[in-house]
Amino acid sequence: MRKYLNTTDSDWYKQRLTGVIFCAIAAFLILISRLFYLQVIEREEYGRLSQNNCIRLQTIDPQRGLIFDRNGNLLVDNRPSFDLCITLKDAKPVEQTIEKLARHIQVPVEELMSKIATEKGISSYKPIVLKSDIGRDALAAIEVHKFDLPGVEVNVKPLRNYINKKCAAHLIGYLSQISTDELKSPKYQGYSRGDFIGKFGVEKTFEQFLNGRPGGRQVEVNANGQVVRILKMVDAQPGHNIYLTIVEDVQKKAEELLGDRAGAVVAMEPRTGGILAMASSPAFDQNIFVSGMSHEEWDSLNSNPFRPMTNKAIQGEYPPASTYKIVTAIAGLEEGVINENTEFYCPGHYRFGDRVFHCWKRGGHGYVNVVKALAQSCDVFFYPGGEKLGVDRLAFYAKACGLGSSTGICLDHESPGLIPTAAWKKLRTGVPWQAGETLSISIGQGYNLATPLQMLCLTSAIGNNGTRHLPFIVKKIETAAGETVFEGGGQIAGQIPVSKKTLDIVKKGLWAVVNNVRGTASIAKIDGIDICGKTGTAQVIGRKKNDNTKDEDRLDHFKSHAWFVAYAPSSDPQIAVAVLVEHGEHGSSAAAPVAKELIKTYLLKEASGKSELVRNSGNGTREKIPRL
Repeated sequence: MRKYLNTTDSDWYKQRLTGVIFCAIAAFLILISRLFYLQVIEREEYGRLSQNNCIRLQTIDPQRGLIFDRNGNLLVDNRPSFDLCITLKDAKPVEQTIEKLARHIQVPVEELMSKIATEKGISSYKPIVLKSDIGRDALAAIEVHKFDLPGVEVNVKPLRNYINKKCAAHLIGYLSQISTDELKSPKYQGYSRGDFIGKFGVEKTFEQFLNGRPGGRQVEVNANGQVVRILKMVDAQPGHNIYLTIVEDVQKKAEELLGDRAGAVVAMEPRTGGILAMASSPAFDQNIFVSGMSHEEWDSLNSNPFRPMTNKAIQGEYPPASTYKIVTAIAGLEEGVINENTEFYCPGHYRFGDRVFHCWKRGGHGYVNVVKALAQSCDVFFYPGGEKLGVDRLAFYAKACGLGSSTGICLDHESPGLIPTAAWKKLRTGVPWQAGETLSISIGQGYNLATPLQMLCLTSAIGNNGTRHLPFIVKKIETAAGETVFEGGGQIAGQIPVSKKTLDIVKKGLWAVVNNVRGTASIAKIDGIDICGKTGTAQVIGRKKNDNTKDEDRLDHFKSHAWFVAYAPSSDPQIAVAVLVEHGEHGSSAAAPVAKELIKTYLLKEASGKSELVRNSGNGTREKIPRL
């Protein structure tokens, strides 16, 4: 019995052992088969991968959206930039590779090494930009010696290109590399170090539309970091295209007319609020911010006393001078302080207490009513009107006309200007308001401050019968495929509290400024087109008692600023213009001719492509305006 049991156990163990042996043999056969497949059949493929090859992800930069004028003329596009990069993981030994590279492209070794040093802590697999936007000679040299430069590559990326240097620089703005602080902001989530973003103007305001979305590709690289093949790609999505409201020809004309003089010219459509031109001088070349500038160039821009980095159209605050008389006239007529027939005698001065306030015309204007006072800019007529109104009632009408607060245009850092009140002065200085100060306020001097855009919006509202439109600069935004995603305009900022009767009286005065022989801006008259306007000469420093120094005899930086605001044609305004020439002395001689030529340029352009313009003939009928 025991013998029988031993034989049975032995057979069972033999069977189990045989099964284990068969399983082991099968496993080894599978392993050997796999090794044979990898080492023989796929030898070439995996041979390449074994030689330090790896898979990497590369970002594809999107094409930034284009910027056009309202008629589809291209203002800003993109051009290819060849950036010299190095990947430290692939460039070993780094020092030797850099020495060869420096020799080939004729750049000091120290300059290239300093670029690497600034990227300390960056992943060794991430490319470091050694030199942006290299020239064709350097590109050719790298291509010739690329097998001798492991880890060195030239990446092509789109670079912003501002086609017309300095054209609409303050309106369009510029790009620059994103800062460390900006990278931390939720506003720039998804951006990376080295990305370019809008820093100023339209480029900044509409960054989310213009930027687009980056793509990427999965690539296989060899031991030298060179791409062997592309495994997978996700295309970048281009940014949206923006059509501005400006007209390229009008913009260029505004800048040409300003020339080298510091100041601003801004024009708009009175019916809509669309900006037709916005020029600020001196301007700057936006391309230098993209291609890179030296510290000396940056210091030169920042230290320039004429402030080229300031958009004077929306940031420059100046005493509105006699252009403010529009407000004083409206306030006086609406409050019943004066009427159309009210006359004051102007002997060239006005006595208030123990002070004498002078008129700009020392010989006086004689008897003047409100229309003649506006036409000839008589100071003496507005002194008693302002005295009776008081500072607070003047301030009410000024603020209702849009002064003393930002216009709401979608550009950063717009200045609000200043419209003083009695309470404001008491709070600021601790001194009560003095009645004599109201006289200065009534002619646009004293504490009053306004920007050219604010005065333009006021002038435009007078021309369109009292409606203050919100100024806008973008006509529409389209996708790269042409689908409209945004349309600008159509917003009303407010209504001037003025009756039709008052408006008609003020308009008569503004018409006489240009079209009467004695009007202060008769130089701006255009045959066939009725222009309404107002000149202004803003004192930079107060005149001391018995100071008879002429403006032309003062030092340049003490000379008065020159103003002129206008709209045309008078019966159906299609353009309104505000011109400010810093230290231009007189609005009639420095600013009015600029507005005249700008109006002529725009209306000539409009008349060439549209039906004839019309004007009020003065007898209640309307007649065609001959083409210029």
